[in-house]
Amino acid sequence: MILTVIGIGLIGGSIAKELKQKKFCNKVIGVDSSINHQKIALNNKIVDEIYSFKQAVQMSDIILISIPVDNTSKVLKEVLDLVDKQIVFDVGSIKEKVIQHVNAHPKRKNFVATHPIAGTEFSGPEAAHIGLFKGKINIICNKEESSKEAVEKISELYHILGMENIYMNAQDHDIHSAYVSHISHISSFCLALSVMDKEKDEKNILNMAGSGFESTVRLAKSNKEMWTPIFTENKSNILAVLNDYIEKLNSFKSAIKEDDYEKLNDLILQANGIKKILN
Repeated sequence: MILTVIGIGLIGGSIAKELKQKKFCNKVIGVDSSINHQKIALNNKIVDEIYSFKQAVQMSDIILISIPVDNTSKVLKEVLDLVDKQIVFDVGSIKEKVIQHVNAHPKRKNFVATHPIAGTEFSGPEAAHIGLFKGKINIICNKEESSKEAVEKISELYHILGMENIYMNAQDHDIHSAYVSHISHISSFCLALSVMDKEKDEKNILNMAGSGFESTVRLAKSNKEMWTPIFTENKSNILAVLNDYIEKLNSFKSAIKEDDYEKLNDLILQANGIKKILN
């Protein structure tokens, strides 16, 4: 089986590397606009060969699209225009717009919309590694719009990576992504900006930063090429989440300003409820 990876970064590269090791495919072809990414992917044996977009699609059995979400819809349509029986899947964290873009495509059933919930703050093929997906969740969206064979093959692929597949409609997926993932990154970016602004006057602040700060701000190292498109493509959901988040921040601000211990205790106790979900 031949796998083509369009976009050889952390996610695409890690999938390719592990599927090769586990013999799911016997060849991986890479497609990437960056010459540097091509060289790293070849040198690190993430891919076996680099081909042009059209050649790679035509030679493959499965095509993975792992590129920034603002370009996924366009590239997906171009891939579907070229396929015959090949299976196509993407890994982006925005699903509704992508699916809508190809709803009427005659090869729509060849496409499976997926979102593996895995990653790090690092990016590029040099960050790709085996084990990234083990024990994590993969979401398959609108599976009834894909062929049974395509869903089964992509589900098998993710099981081989050590993931559990769950199913969701695209609209719900994008709302949940905004609340659970996208707002976390915005919070981290904002905290990093606030601390760096403050550090101009108080240079010792980072010396006092403990593990809590480090874990909260870790996501601020994330790649702008990935996250700026996510924020703009999931705009309506993220704005709704931000309004709610800002309301909660203002509740804390008001309670602190007014020395309202009871209100602060109540807010913290409510937030502690997350332990029941995460434990």
